[in-house]
This record gives sequence, C-alpha cells and structure tokens, in this order.
Amino acid sequence: MQPDGVDAAVESIAARLNRGLSLEDLDGVLLAYSSHQSAADRVRVNFLLSKKVPADVSQWQLQHGISSAVRPVVLPANPSLGMLGRVCVPLLVRGFRVGYLWVQQEANETTPEAILDQLPDVRADMDRLASLLLEGNTAASEHRRKRESIFLAACDGTEAGTDELAGWPELHNTAPWQVAVLYAQNDLPEPVDPHASLLTHRTAALQATVGVRSVLFSAGTPAIAVLLLTGDVGGGEYAEILRRYDQEQAKREGGAVGRALLGLSERVLDLRELPKAFSQARRAVQASAVDGGLGLITEYRATGCYQFLAAGGWQLTSAKSVHFAEIEEQDKNSELLPVLELLYDKNGSVQDVAAQLHLHRSSVYNRLARIRSIIGADPLNGHVRLELHLALKARKWSRRPRI
Repeated sequence: MQPDGVDAAVESIAARLNRGLSLEDLDGVLLAYSSHQSAADRVRVNFLLSKKVPADVSQWQLQHGISSAVRPVVLPANPSLGMLGRVCVPLLVRGFRVGYLWVQQEANETTPEAILDQLPDVRADMDRLASLLLEGNTAASEHRRKRESIFLAACDGTEAGTDELAGWPELHNTAPWQVAVLYAQNDLPEPVDPHASLLTHRTAALQATVGVRSVLFSAGTPAIAVLLLTGDVGGGEYAEILRRYDQEQAKREGGAVGRALLGLSERVLDLRELPKAFSQARRAVQASAVDGGLGLITEYRATGCYQFLAAGGWQLTSAKSVHFAEIEEQDKNSELLPVLELLYDKNGSVQDVAAQLHLHRSSVYNRLARIRSIIGADPLNGHVRLELHLALKARKWSRRPRI
C-alpha cells in the first residue's frame, strides 16, 4: 500500500464532495481520514482517536449488509450511538473487497440523497483509491484469504467450495468461464518462504488484472496464480495480463523480467467443471515451461501430445524407447536430438532448422545421416518418426515444473 497516495486520494475525494470521509479496512481499522470536520459526530471522533471501529458500531454497520454489498449502503442515524446518518461505499476490485469509504451526512441533512447524487462524480477517484489499497490492505486480509480458499477449493473439486462459489453474485450470468494459470519460471525447486511466495503471486495477479473486466477473480498459491475469466477474452488482453504479471512478479522477487507464462483451459459452462478447467490450464503452462515452441501464452488445446503425456503420467524412464535410447547414448554433446526434435517441429524443413540453430544445411543433413547409422532406420519415416518425436516430448514432459 502507498500511505501517501491513499491519504491524498481520500483528501481529494473529500474536497470534491465537501464532506468528511474516513477509510477503514475489512477488519474495521482506520486507514485514512479527511481533514474536513464540519459535522464530526461522536462515532467519527472516537474512531479517529482509537483507530478502530467499536464493537457496537461495527455490529450496527454489519447488520445493514455492508460486508456483502457491491453498491453504496445507506446507514440511518443512530442517536444511541451518537451517530449521524452516513453512506458506506464498498471499495472492490473484481469482487475483492479492499475497504470501506464512509461519507458522513451533515447535521442538518435528514436524507442521504445529496451524497448518493454526488458519488457518481467521484467514481474514478474511488476506483483509484481501491487500486492503491490492493497491495497492502488485501494481501493479508482475512476476508480475502477466505474467498481465495473457497475459489481454490472449487478448483480442486471440493463440493462445498463449488456450492459456495456458485452463490457469489459477481459470477451470476457470466458463463462461459475459462481458467488461466500464471507461472513465473525460476531456478528454485520450491519456494524458500511459501507464505511470502503466496503473497507475491496473489498480489502480482491482482495488480496485473486491474481494469480487465473479463477477469472475475484471481487467487494465489505458493507456486502459481489462478484466474477465472469470462466471455471472449482477446489475445491482447492475455498478453497485457502476462506482461503486467511478469513485471510485478519480478519486482517482488528481485528476478528478471521475461520468465512468466500463461496457460489457458477450454471454456466451461458449469462451475462443477472448474477442476477440469484448472487441470487443463495447469498442464498448458507446464507444457509451455518445457517446450518453448508453444510460446508464452498457451491454450490447452494447442499442447498436442502433452495432453496424452499428462493423462498417462509419463516418467523419464518410460520415455526411452529402443531407438531413442540408442541415439541418446551416442549424443554426448547434445548435437543430434535437438536437431531431430526441431526438424519434427518444423515439418521437416531443413532450411528452417539450420536458420534457427545457426547451422549450415549440410550440417543438418550430416547429423541426420549419423542418426540413421546409429538406429539403422530413417528417422523421418512413419513409425520411427512418431516414436522418436513422442519420446522427445515425453522427456521434456518429465522435466515439467511440479505445480
């Protein structure tokens, strides 16, 4: 969170409304307040002094439904609490509640209509305030942790999680859905600090998807970020999400930009199919991590034979057919198998292989001749080609990141 930015944003909104404002987090802790004090009631004064909403005031607020509201909520005056009427504006980013902005009525106002009429004029300012709160306020909030837990449980196929997810109003009438998995490659076998890594993925995903209306929800785990998408998302949106995520991830972990990948599932019409979609997105990003030819943004349907390898649970030992083992044994300097795989991927174009590997075409032909002599068969024909190409991909799949 950026305290100066939050304070300035609150003061700016207060000046435009000409009213006293206070900003609290989801646990009722004061985050910021305006200097405007023309109608400070007892509740406001005590709140500014104690920095925490008292239990009786909190109960009064919650019984008016602020914890689930997505639009401004009117709270009438409560003389017993020493409280003038006020309007609560829930600050949300794609359904994530990041705080509450309170706008107090003047002492001579009997209705909140004037406030409600003013709020549309500061909508952009409140959206900016919500964005400023993303990084600090939501990263450790209990409300956020619970919602992410529900979403990830539904992705894992937990019936209770699916049932609860189906009740979220922001998901109603938004099908078909698609799951995306964001993954940043690194050299570490597992996070050094899983909790810190979880916060990194969670926050990077939130920051990367601010303003992208097709993203309904995002969640983080110690290894990946998971997005729930709706509608027909354009390729440019995927690329922008990935670019932002890559930068946010690198900024938080001190790594280099350019390591992030995005895997996409097929679209589903039923939330009970979310586990299948999550599995597809995860496998797509795993395939992309081991096979650069798939690109940084990979749809599950484009992963080819990796769909079969994922379903079969292939390991390195099972990838070694006779012909493949013979070539691998002789390929001490890794000159043969890379050429062979690229030749298969390039539809047999020796010129394309030579250009990509910076070799002369005669060098490619010479290596193919060596392979023929090793296995006693033509690697470009029929079953031999299928066997070797599948073995190459199986070896890559066995080296996928375990996410």
